Amino acid sequence: MGLIGDSLIVVFSQILFFTFAWIFFLRKIFKDNEVHQKTIIFVFSITFALSCTMFELVTFEILDVLDSYSRRFYWQIILFITLADVIVVLPYLISYYITANFSYLPNNSKIRFLSSFVLFLLYLYFFWKIGVSFPISSPRHSFFSFEPCIGRVGVIGVTIMALLSGFGAVNYPYTSMSLFIHPVSQVDIDASEKRLMQTINMILAKKRRLCLAELENKVSCNIVLADHISCLEEVSRQLFLELHQLRCAKQRIEYSNTFQGKYFNVLGYFFCGYCIWKILISIINILFNRVGLQDPITRGIDIAVHYFGFSVDVPFWSQQISFWLVGVIVVTSIRGLLLTLTKFFYAIASTKSSNVIVLFLAQVMGTYFISSVVLLRMNMTAEYRTILTQILGDLQFQFYHRWFDVIFLVSTVCSIFFLYIAHKQAAETTSAQCWR
Repeated sequence: MGLIGDSLIVVFSQILFFTFAWIFFLRKIFKDNEVHQKTIIFVFSITFALSCTMFELVTFEILDVLDSYSRRFYWQIILFITLADVIVVLPYLISYYITANFSYLPNNSKIRFLSSFVLFLLYLYFFWKIGVSFPISSPRHSFFSFEPCIGRVGVIGVTIMALLSGFGAVNYPYTSMSLFIHPVSQVDIDASEKRLMQTINMILAKKRRLCLAELENKVSCNIVLADHISCLEEVSRQLFLELHQLRCAKQRIEYSNTFQGKYFNVLGYFFCGYCIWKILISIINILFNRVGLQDPITRGIDIAVHYFGFSVDVPFWSQQISFWLVGVIVVTSIRGLLLTLTKFFYAIASTKSSNVIVLFLAQVMGTYFISSVVLLRMNMTAEYRTILTQILGDLQFQFYHRWFDVIFLVSTVCSIFFLYIAHKQAAETTSAQCWR
């Protein structure tokens, strides 16, 4: 096809990814917020487009789309721009907007530029110190080579991936399985609403008495009534939260009886089994320092051929299934990360911090996708694994998989503990509401 035709394909896909990210940003992340900085949207969309292009190039390697020279050329360009974006551009913009929110700094562009640059240099120092603590790349690489940068970004990204995976492996079965739903009836909800309304009426009555006491200049009575009102308002807040929990539990019960709810309930049991299996495998990998030399697809087909006597072309089917597995991993990774970023933004965003949060989420996204490519190597056959190794450089890939297992195990155990505490408290609250 030639370099020009290959370039048109890559540029066109970049435009599609960029447009999708821009629309997603405006309609999902900032649906109810005003964005005054077009630079923020542009940087976020560029980061998303670059991240998706890396996955696109992985797919092109498997399908043998574009010339091999073109793929290698665009791998180097996309990887360089993405690393520059994640390591330099986004951190500096984050530093700039953080200092812009400092009210005690004088409103002087030179001072703000200097303070943001100092904060950026501080970030670069800690970022580079990561390489001292972890065996991420070979010591013979130069300061400006790809490998040290990819290695440091990989440590941060793999940590984020492991934390999200560990929490998701526990949280999804907990939220989708009917086994963890608290039994709640409409009678319990009506009783809770009645108690809340009684408390609100008591607050209104005491506020009327407080107004009369202020007109009559009864100081001692005012203090007592104000204390009573404060206590009742705190009680009303607790009653409102308890009522909200009861309604959410009732909605979960109704949803679990639908076809979709039953489907996700079965899926929850499947992921519960997967979580247990993944925990056991992680423990085994950590204890015995085990890292698979063969991808899971080829190993599974070899086991089927050896033990069940199937007569299949192992290399052919390994490549085909590997392609579909990579596709599923790519789609679910992008979808899962976008949903997580949206929830995270709505949870902590404010008027002043919105720009910083979006830039931080863009950096997390770029770091996450670079690390996904590093870990994706293990799920590919030996042929495609070699290609990724040549592109990513001489990284210590075994370290990343071991580090993922360690952080995944810690995240899973912590998630189980915190969800157990939350479930126990919710059960006690529901029981107390039902017996009142």
